[in-house]
Amino acid sequence: MIRKFASVAATFGAAALFSTAAFAQDAAEAAEPVANPGNNAWMMTSTILVLLMILPGLALFYGGLTRSKNMLSTMTQIGATACLAMLIWVMWGYSLAFGDTTYEGTLGMFVSGGSYFLMGMDASSTAATFTDEVISKYVFVSFQMTFAAITAALILGATAERMKFGAVMAFVPLWLTIVYFPIAHMVWAGGGLLFEDGALDFAGGTVVHINAGVSGLVLAYLLGKRRGYPSEPMPPHSLTLTMVGTGLLWVGWFGFNAGSALEADGSAGLAMINTFVATAAGALTWMVIERIAGHKGSALGFCSGVIAGLVAVTPAAGNSGPFGAILLGILASTICYFAVAKAKAKFGYDDSLDAFGIHGIGGIVGAIGTAVVYQPFLGGPGDGSTALGAQLGVQVFSVVVTIAWAGIGTLIAGYLVKLTVGLRVDEESEVNGLDISEHGERAYN
Repeated sequence: MIRKFASVAATFGAAALFSTAAFAQDAAEAAEPVANPGNNAWMMTSTILVLLMILPGLALFYGGLTRSKNMLSTMTQIGATACLAMLIWVMWGYSLAFGDTTYEGTLGMFVSGGSYFLMGMDASSTAATFTDEVISKYVFVSFQMTFAAITAALILGATAERMKFGAVMAFVPLWLTIVYFPIAHMVWAGGGLLFEDGALDFAGGTVVHINAGVSGLVLAYLLGKRRGYPSEPMPPHSLTLTMVGTGLLWVGWFGFNAGSALEADGSAGLAMINTFVATAAGALTWMVIERIAGHKGSALGFCSGVIAGLVAVTPAAGNSGPFGAILLGILASTICYFAVAKAKAKFGYDDSLDAFGIHGIGGIVGAIGTAVVYQPFLGGPGDGSTALGAQLGVQVFSVVVTIAWAGIGTLIAGYLVKLTVGLRVDEESEVNGLDISEHGERAYN
């Protein structure tokens, strides 16, 4: 009897244990994914590195290139633009670019919705990465927020020394809404026009650099040339500060590129080494070309080459092997040199700090070149399933769409501001410098 009872008890016990284990397994499968702390930490660090690119990096880089009477104006415009972009991002920008609501049909190829003011989001919310891992959604929102901020700020290199501060503050919300958010969605969001087409843009060759460069060129044409340009010499007032800004941009760019892997993994490591070698190649190439052209290798040339290499490798950071990245840095630096030294004078536009000549042109070279360096014969991570010609077609299409969208959108936003608050300071303010006329202070006393 006792033996029979024990047998029955054992049977029930085994059944209970099995059902408990099955229940635990089902519960585990149904549980929400939890953000990986290591990946979260890396993405938070990357976000702060991109902020470093804006303040103080870009502010010092652009500020040093201006005349001393416009130093503070340039830095203040960059800082205020970044702050305004951050607020707009959390109010409606994130929703339009990456919102949880996916629209059907044509609209869904250009924008999303449903996450205005980050509604429905809390500390437990997660965002997908490129693997089964997830990161905190607040971290993803913050990371992408810094991209929107720096892209808007990059435009100001083309308009420096003549655009009203009030005009900048009116232009930024319009431009972000009309231009940046749709392009970010098209390239990086599921369902986006260029994303679904198979465009390769690891960290923003189209979204950031072509977008900002083309927009800067359009705005420069709307503003007109600076008073005295090009007959009056307008050399940088402090290449020392520009060099400091260049170093900060390069350091911050590791967050920009390697952070775009969304994880602390091998893809981030690949983006990291590519950001080293493409930049080094770009810097030295610019100085070599200066020597070949009969000039001395200059500090300004070094800084310009650094930025050209960084811009070109941005779309290819995780889509290229190191050798391909070096080739991209060399090619982009060469083409950007001629765009800045030759084409700008020939076409007669006043791109004050060469936002288009380096970011726009370098972004085009990098975006199209990514199709080549992605291929396995150059050590790229591609598996060869997409033929080079086919990928080139996809990349060229993405570049054309970005140029057209940025150009037309900037024209609309620029004209709206011009017809309302006006774009340009008056002649007296420009002569005295925007530091005094717009902000009532001087960089140097």
